[in-house]
Amino acid sequence: MKTLRLALLLTCVVPLLRAETAPPLPHAVASSLDEFLGEPHFVPMQQLWEKRGGWGGIITTPDGTVVAFQSPGGPTCRRSTDGGKTWGPEILIGEGATGGNAVIDESTGDLLYVNPHPGWLYRSRDAGATWTKETITVKPDNFGLIPKLEGVAAMQCGITLAFGAKRGRLLMPARIMGPANSNDTPWRPYHYSTALYSDDGGKVWQVSHPFPVMGTGEAALAELSDGTILYNSREHMSRGNRFLAHSDDGGQLWIGAYRSPDLPDGARGTSYGLMGGMIRLPVAGRDILLYSNADTDGGVMPGQVGASIATAREKITVWVSGDGGKTWPVKRLIHDGPSAYSNLGVGRHGTVSEGRIYLIFEGGEKDPHGAVQVVSFNLSWLLDGKPLEAIMPKQP
Repeated sequence: MKTLRLALLLTCVVPLLRAETAPPLPHAVASSLDEFLGEPHFVPMQQLWEKRGGWGGIITTPDGTVVAFQSPGGPTCRRSTDGGKTWGPEILIGEGATGGNAVIDESTGDLLYVNPHPGWLYRSRDAGATWTKETITVKPDNFGLIPKLEGVAAMQCGITLAFGAKRGRLLMPARIMGPANSNDTPWRPYHYSTALYSDDGGKVWQVSHPFPVMGTGEAALAELSDGTILYNSREHMSRGNRFLAHSDDGGQLWIGAYRSPDLPDGARGTSYGLMGGMIRLPVAGRDILLYSNADTDGGVMPGQVGASIATAREKITVWVSGDGGKTWPVKRLIHDGPSAYSNLGVGRHGTVSEGRIYLIFEGGEKDPHGAVQVVSFNLSWLLDGKPLEAIMPKQP
């Protein structure tokens, strides 16, 4: 019996010890909390595109270049090499490079723009300045399905896992539009959120088990410092806040689904949710998360279950959690006007982007889908004079 207990202990403890003592990924450099504090900092709204596409994503490469993507209208991106103060001209990713999602491979520093169907990715080794197309293999889930149409568009950018046994894995949220691969209203109950992961730098991708709530799609995920992955999903079948779940195995199985008591899924009062962003600030030993979405009570129920009704898309706001998503005690309004789909990004330690947080969203003065905008700020600005303790978990 003692031998069995020792074996079980070693089985549980040794992988954890290896994870904590393993060297960091070459390009996953942790930031200090102080980088995001100091004097409040805010760069006002800048228009990147005069058309819909705020779900394309925003991401920072290891050298501090901030890259914004236009989706589905692409196939272009824009770059900022001064931390988001100014933006260069549109860069063609490649013909037909639409409906994808971006991720940084923290093992190599490469920027990938991935679309599982028809099975390609574009790789950039120079922070989005030039791109090369590659063919990929995508393995279906247990239902035999893979994300099609724009199955990884309208998602927060992917991540490289930095902790745990699956360290180095590329992981991104995705969406299955049912066996008919249709976004028509009768098929929406059969939609479900999912994820794609790759353990070989993007050559082969596996579709995870489904997110455990049907009628979901358009999502974000973040890895916490203990290796747990938090999944945050839109739902479009019932009235209520965002759905959350987690994974303890590197993004293969999602469990423990529940509705957030704090985070709205678009305008409150409607069943028709809204794509939002979620990221973790890369601060060692801290699990500070940010979430973006509309903050308004003007929602209206559609006439048919699952149908579209995009009312009251306005007041894009960012929420802050200091305890890994358990509570979200602080929020700040970003744009007090029409606004819709959004994504979040964060700067890199030791670069011009250090300490900066980026929000890309659809919005403007008159139309929530009329243009793609970007703003940047730091955590001090989000706290708006509140002490850091306002977001930290209370000690028992």
